Amino acid sequence: MAMIIETGYSQHIEALLKRYQQLLAEHNYDYLVIPSGMPIRKYLDDMDYPFKVNPHFKALLPLTDHPHCQIIIPQTGKPQLLYYQPVDFWHTVPADPSGAYTEFFEIQLIARPEQALPLIPKDGRVVLMGRKEGVLEAVSFSAQNPESLVYPLYWDRAYKSAYEVECIWQANRLAAKAHNAARDEFYRGGNEFSINNAYLVAANALENDMPYGNIVALNQNAAILHYTDCQRTTPNKHFSFLIDAGAEVNGYASDITRTYSYAKNDEFADLIQAMDEMHLNLLEQIKPQQSYVDLHVQAHHRIADILKRFDFVTASADALVESGVSSAFFPHGLGHQLGLQVHDVGGHQSEKAGGTTPPPQEHPFLRNTRTIEQHQVLTVEPGLYFIDSLLDDVKQTDLNDAINWEKINQFKVFGGIRIEDDILVTADGHRNLSREAFAEVE
Repeated sequence: MAMIIETGYSQHIEALLKRYQQLLAEHNYDYLVIPSGMPIRKYLDDMDYPFKVNPHFKALLPLTDHPHCQIIIPQTGKPQLLYYQPVDFWHTVPADPSGAYTEFFEIQLIARPEQALPLIPKDGRVVLMGRKEGVLEAVSFSAQNPESLVYPLYWDRAYKSAYEVECIWQANRLAAKAHNAARDEFYRGGNEFSINNAYLVAANALENDMPYGNIVALNQNAAILHYTDCQRTTPNKHFSFLIDAGAEVNGYASDITRTYSYAKNDEFADLIQAMDEMHLNLLEQIKPQQSYVDLHVQAHHRIADILKRFDFVTASADALVESGVSSAFFPHGLGHQLGLQVHDVGGHQSEKAGGTTPPPQEHPFLRNTRTIEQHQVLTVEPGLYFIDSLLDDVKQTDLNDAINWEKINQFKVFGGIRIEDDILVTADGHRNLSREAFAEVE
């Protein structure tokens, strides 16, 4: 793995630095400063929140736990890395710079953040890409996060290099192993806390290493889309388990969701299987130049068809979608761009220069409206839930009498179903990184 990533990184960083320097030249900027960021101090405390690196910084360097560093990219020539390595006995000191990235930067060690100040260019037009905080507050920048640079960078982030694909694939592999450990703990009768711990141990990670807060939901908690309470008590009876959790490699995320029935052979298990089959069939529609918005709408029709097949409704799939009732069962978007951030940037961007293509009015939570293109990595995550507040709204519609409320009430104990895979768009279709990862670890 290390050799593949190091080889791919060299090609990735060469192309990315060329892209940055072309943008600087095109817009007549002399230097670009990209800080790694700094920890945020807790209010009325002497401790910090967990550090999260500037995504622009980790696009260039696989350093995700290195605050107070600065990258300086000139319009021409070799970029500089101001590498923060303090003299400290309170915290772990970063190791000496090593790895493939070191040959692409002139590296200057700094022991204190303020030592970066005399090394940051003062002459010419200097741009900041990130937050102006800490020592950077003393610097007069010509521009901060200018749209002329940001929009092209966001647009291009959707097209993954071989290095980036390998990092996301390895993050899927790590997450798949942890998903299986969590599943096994569920079938042992564990509670949400013990299941989450099983996941973290298998991923060899701490909670703060996760790309987002793990969603570990038993029974009716699966109806809460971003559930993170992680209860310590074991329910009197296990019905279902939904887990939405990923992993991170070199700052690149995976994002996978699976749903299980405790009984394994009840009607809820059949419903999960129907959703999984629908999900895989939906993926077959993915290829370059397809509309992701159309794919989302198609998912609504297919979920509505499942609702009818399982006798939750008597209305047709078309009627459920056109009336908006299908959104009560599938309220979120089908997926999003994935990469340096879980919900990666640029999902609503219209073109490289900027602009916004909003989601359809009837589907406001769809995070991706871009045309599907080769080298994109997208999540696809259809869901079917039994959410009280949304179902109450359905009772006020003309389709109230077409809903089998008795059966829906019986299924509320399961919460809901979501199945999510990470998909690389290829020249003639797709590669399912998540299914590949599960196949390998199993």
